[in-house]
Amino acid sequence: MKLSSKSKSLRTIRSFVRRSGRITVAQKKAWDKYWAVYGINPEAGPLDLSTLFQNNNQRFVLEIGFGNGENLVDCAKKDPNSNFTGIEVYPSGIGQCLINANKYDLKNLRLLCNDAVDVLHKQIANESFNVINIFFPDPWPKKRHHKRRLISEDFIVLIKSKLRQNGLVHICTDWADYGRDINALFESMKEFKPLKKFPKRLHTKFEKKGLACGHSIYEFAFQLVL
Repeated sequence: MKLSSKSKSLRTIRSFVRRSGRITVAQKKAWDKYWAVYGINPEAGPLDLSTLFQNNNQRFVLEIGFGNGENLVDCAKKDPNSNFTGIEVYPSGIGQCLINANKYDLKNLRLLCNDAVDVLHKQIANESFNVINIFFPDPWPKKRHHKRRLISEDFIVLIKSKLRQNGLVHICTDWADYGRDINALFESMKEFKPLKKFPKRLHTKFEKKGLACGHSIYEFAFQLVL
């Protein structure tokens, strides 16, 4: 199944709203010092992941919407034999991630500041990643805003094309109706098989905040089988 040209042309509804937000002095300094080390500019065009990282690792992991980068940095630190790419749109979160990437002198981490859909369409070759992580995407809880939710049929088709054979998609949300929709979308696609055992991940500050509010965590892992 492929995205139609009509679907691509109608990509005007974003799954996020760009806010100026507050960026700390330390985060701004991290941008100034370390973006040139870890950042990938949108103008870079199509990426060759095998040459982007200056190592021999051939296992590639993508995290979409990495927030402050807690899980992304933790994974890159604990798994030096894999290469990690993160996509985020908020400068403050990227700044914090840059601080910690430099702190641990990570050689297997690269970051993009752009809409994930645009990045996947324009910069990522098909069959690039072994794993794609999407943890706690914006739930857009009001029903009239559900059309803004990142995970849709078209988006799943898009990330499927970027996965390698037997690749994994790992997703978490703390909104019950979003979780039901995500599960139903993947179950409707014969290309994915649900897994009962989930890959290890860091329980982030954002997740703990959701639990403190009385939310439950809905976690899914799907393997590409076709």
